[in-house]
Amino acid sequence: MAAKVDDKTSDIPERLYDSTNNKTYKRMRFFGKGGFAKCYEIIDVVTNDVYAGKIVSKKLMMKHNQKEKMTQEITIHRSLNHTNIVKFHGFFEDNFNIYIVLELCKKRSMMELHKRRKTITEYECRYYIYQIIQGVKYLHDNRIIHRDLKLGNLFLNDMLHVKIGDFGLATRIEYEGERKKTLCGTPNYIAPEILTKKGHSYEVDIWSIGCVMYTLLVGQPPFETKTLKDTYSKIKKCDYRVPSYLRKSAADMVISMLQSNPESRPTIGELLNFEFLSSSPVPMFLPSSCLTMAPRLELNETMDHENAHRKPLTELNGIKDDTRLESTFLKNNLHDAITASAQVCRHNEDYRSDIESLYQQLTNLINAKPRLLQGNLGDENTDPAAQPLFWISKWVDYSDKYGFGYQLCDEGIGVMFNDTTKLILLPNQINVHFIDKDGKESYMTTTDYSKALDKKMKLLSYFKRYMTEHLVKAGANNVNFESDQISRMPHLHSWFRTTCAVVMHLTNGTVQLNFSDHMKIILCPRMSAITYMDHEKNFRTYRFSTILQHGCSKDLYQKMRYAHEKLSKMLEKMFF
Repeated sequence: MAAKVDDKTSDIPERLYDSTNNKTYKRMRFFGKGGFAKCYEIIDVVTNDVYAGKIVSKKLMMKHNQKEKMTQEITIHRSLNHTNIVKFHGFFEDNFNIYIVLELCKKRSMMELHKRRKTITEYECRYYIYQIIQGVKYLHDNRIIHRDLKLGNLFLNDMLHVKIGDFGLATRIEYEGERKKTLCGTPNYIAPEILTKKGHSYEVDIWSIGCVMYTLLVGQPPFETKTLKDTYSKIKKCDYRVPSYLRKSAADMVISMLQSNPESRPTIGELLNFEFLSSSPVPMFLPSSCLTMAPRLELNETMDHENAHRKPLTELNGIKDDTRLESTFLKNNLHDAITASAQVCRHNEDYRSDIESLYQQLTNLINAKPRLLQGNLGDENTDPAAQPLFWISKWVDYSDKYGFGYQLCDEGIGVMFNDTTKLILLPNQINVHFIDKDGKESYMTTTDYSKALDKKMKLLSYFKRYMTEHLVKAGANNVNFESDQISRMPHLHSWFRTTCAVVMHLTNGTVQLNFSDHMKIILCPRMSAITYMDHEKNFRTYRFSTILQHGCSKDLYQKMRYAHEKLSKMLEKMFF
């Protein structure tokens, strides 16, 4: 028998009233949960300003003696004001909950970035680490230690600016030389002096920044093991390895922070003088496509002076280990370009490994026979942070003549031609990427492109016109033209039609199925999640682990089984 579903938002009112400031907020969509808190988007009914509402149940807090900790978190956070720290807008309470009004960081945390990307380029790492240091420097200058710096507490706004959040473990240094004794932190990022209870201070944040930087560049935390005991043992021995592919300036900076002796670590201010940050300009912005794809990093103008012509990134592959070229090129730019191009090539292997991973995850889920529910699971069980950043919002199949055209949710347009070459027009309607049969990318604009592509460019505009007749005007998306210069968009890797669905596989790993009943599912192997989109474009994103635990609707289960069957067909094709 199908089980009933309950949605436990009943103890949180639709309207939240702050009597002290005479403000009313309307509770909007569920944004996520953690610890004792649930997070919603909330909107000020008078000004229409949107915030994050962190709602903490008093019942849960009392049960776990968290009241004092909560008071400390509020006291510290409300005293802060810095561009790289989540802004605290206020708090109030009723009989059931405490409501904290915070800046809304729509691009989630750096944990999701890490899961979707695995590793990022040094160019991007410089951008993020510089901002993290600025935020932590402000904290240390104000005698505050965060004590829980990790990817999940580093949030990103729409512009991809880093905002440090979650001050639940933060503490204030009351007098010069005070050492704290509390055991706190997150296993993979915890400093050795906290584990050995020798007393700790600002240096624990430096250690955590070292762990964050290592994780971003290498793809996993430096001390990660299968058990907590082994991880703690490695931390105490400072037992980790720096991969040989990390460039010296990056490795030096990580090693300086991951020192057993806290006194050997640089202060937060000293970090800014490291070559990794000082030898080349820190990027001013990153496009949001970087959340899911490596940026396109061409070699900078200096190369032109060396008579080196700009080439598509993938053509740089051959020079990866040729140190003779190091003096000819600006080291930073060359290294970043190679890192990015290596990512492009690694992507080719990733196409298959993403599908294999997804197939395996669905196999495990189906074999576990999850409960079948009459309706959808409640908001409580969705995970909006795992929602896809890109999906295909429109498509047109003209493959009997030319190819398959599609529009992404950000208004970018792509065509996969019958000869398997691809053209992508970015949302700014100016930049165009061409991908040849071997996956090599080259970049051009709508007015400046190779004559050999004349016919394909005409077809691209034909597809675009066909699909955008009913589209809101471009520009509605607040496109930053400069950032588009380094955007690399996910594009269609393969597609096929069946009797009841169109199956589309994007280069960022997601697989989308548009069913003839107008429902869509988007499967993401990297977030281990499925998104169910109904006729009204309502998204419900569930982690596979949630479905294992709580079940899912009959309809979603059937669609997953169908997807599983099609993934098996895709794998068969990939092996031939």
